[in-house]
Amino acid sequence: MIVLSITFATIWLGAAVAKKHAGPPPQYDFLIVGGGTSGLVVANRLSEKKDVTVAVIEAGDSVLHNVNVTTVLGYGLAFGTDIDWAYQTEDQTYADGKKQTMRAGKAIGGTSTINGMSYTRAQDVQIDAWELAGKGWNWKNLFPYYKKSEHFQIPTPEQVAAGADYYIAYHGLTGPLKVGWPYEMTNDSVLPVLDETMRQLGVPFNRDANGGEMVGLTSHPNTVDREKDIREDAARAYFWPFESRPNLKIISNTNVNKILWSNDSHSEALAVGVEVTGPNGTETILASKEVILSAGSLKSPVILELSGVGNPDILKKYDIPVKVNNTAVGENLQDQTNNGLHWEGREFFLGEATFSLMPSANQLYGDKVSDIASSINSSLADYAEAVEKFSNGAVQAANVLYMLQIQWDLIFKSQVPFAEIVFLPIARTFGTEYWPLLPFSRGSIHIKSSDPTKTPSINPNYFMFEQDFDSAVAVAQYIRKIFSTRPLSDLVGDETSPGLDLLPENASDTDWKNWVKSTYRSNYHPVGTASMLPREKGGVVNPELKVYGTQNVRVIDASVFPSQLCGHLTSTLYAVAERASDLIKNKYTAYRTMDSG
Repeated sequence: MIVLSITFATIWLGAAVAKKHAGPPPQYDFLIVGGGTSGLVVANRLSEKKDVTVAVIEAGDSVLHNVNVTTVLGYGLAFGTDIDWAYQTEDQTYADGKKQTMRAGKAIGGTSTINGMSYTRAQDVQIDAWELAGKGWNWKNLFPYYKKSEHFQIPTPEQVAAGADYYIAYHGLTGPLKVGWPYEMTNDSVLPVLDETMRQLGVPFNRDANGGEMVGLTSHPNTVDREKDIREDAARAYFWPFESRPNLKIISNTNVNKILWSNDSHSEALAVGVEVTGPNGTETILASKEVILSAGSLKSPVILELSGVGNPDILKKYDIPVKVNNTAVGENLQDQTNNGLHWEGREFFLGEATFSLMPSANQLYGDKVSDIASSINSSLADYAEAVEKFSNGAVQAANVLYMLQIQWDLIFKSQVPFAEIVFLPIARTFGTEYWPLLPFSRGSIHIKSSDPTKTPSINPNYFMFEQDFDSAVAVAQYIRKIFSTRPLSDLVGDETSPGLDLLPENASDTDWKNWVKSTYRSNYHPVGTASMLPREKGGVVNPELKVYGTQNVRVIDASVFPSQLCGHLTSTLYAVAERASDLIKNKYTAYRTMDSG
């Protein structure tokens, strides 16, 4: 039995470590690496079973009373502080060689403590596409877990008047995570103006984008505690109300260096614990059942590589013994790019805006869509070859093409949202932020040293393919069209950024691309670096999210998403972690039943 083999291996390792320390190292049934969105969900659900012990190892600390975290209108206040990892990319070859900063939360609660709070899920067909990679991962199966995680706060009459709308059947009322609209919402005159404007352009209003159909203009909810008028995050939802559980422990201010393996002979690698560095220096913590990586797309693959799971060419370069040969670890990195346009406002705007427009490719491109779809389709094979070349053969062009074709089908056949445009009427300005939702560019993240304190090489390859430039320009031009259409045009004054002086109405595509390159940033939505795919197609984890070639290591975070989603990641992270928790609990319940029989 796996459980027994882990116990024997743990005793062996514990005896070895005890020779160096005053006593044996601490031991738990489950070790969870990363106390962020996914990690805290799994820790909460596993520790519901009183007969198991769970420890979460988190590099950050509590931000329960940090005003940069709690302030509803405080998005961005935490950026650049000590709770922001602020990962730096490599120079971006296709975007003037400039580095980008990728934000992620270093705190109990992870990135959920510093994100934009938007709660939108995914288009149903996108989750259904996951089943090509992982049996059981489809919208029908995941939808109940979205609801299980959610404590939906039914909007007040005042909020309804300001634009809050919903279908109650799409939402959960008893979950831990508070979801709803902020106490102070934007002027109630704004949404009707946006709605009428978009109807003029052929885009309908979507009352609730969280039921699997996302296209249209919507007023989305946020992760917010309306009663307390503070932001909601994973720690407030899944940890602090449960911190008194005797079988649940947070080990904070502690970095995980690598996974430790049994020296016994096994057909698959057996994890027995982790090496960490914390306030007391470098130590060992043991796991009798599983090690679960929930450190995020920019951290989990790094820990795998430092532990000997990855591309032998990379591991051998840094004298790391190869435990599991899988060249896909750290590949398939995908992130979106964010830009914005701004206008003067003709009135004073109050409160928090939650207005998003998610047009399809048909709506955005109009009668040009067929030609654009055909052009992109004819380029996919070249894109796949370029990704293989970038990876030095670590990924196969055929596998990349397989996934790019699925993406093309979703965009141009299934008509999932092509972009998200967020409207931001604030004070005397009316701004927008936007991002094409499904870029074709692919990058990677890999270690540059065997020293876990050294930063990895992060390269999202923003704008690797011309189509990603074209889409960023097309969405910006579409936004200009929206703001020049009545009645919205009556609500705003002059365009202040980029402005007609910089980019006149007849500006060339080259001028637009130069503006995109000079103003874009990461959208902080990295996925894919430990993808759930068949191993032969470039997968790192199987449908149970177990790392191929290991007995008891899982990854549960955005790195397992094989491709980008049209919603904000946080809602799907909660749902995936909820479902993964049940998969784990069901596995060990089955083992106990077999043992007792």
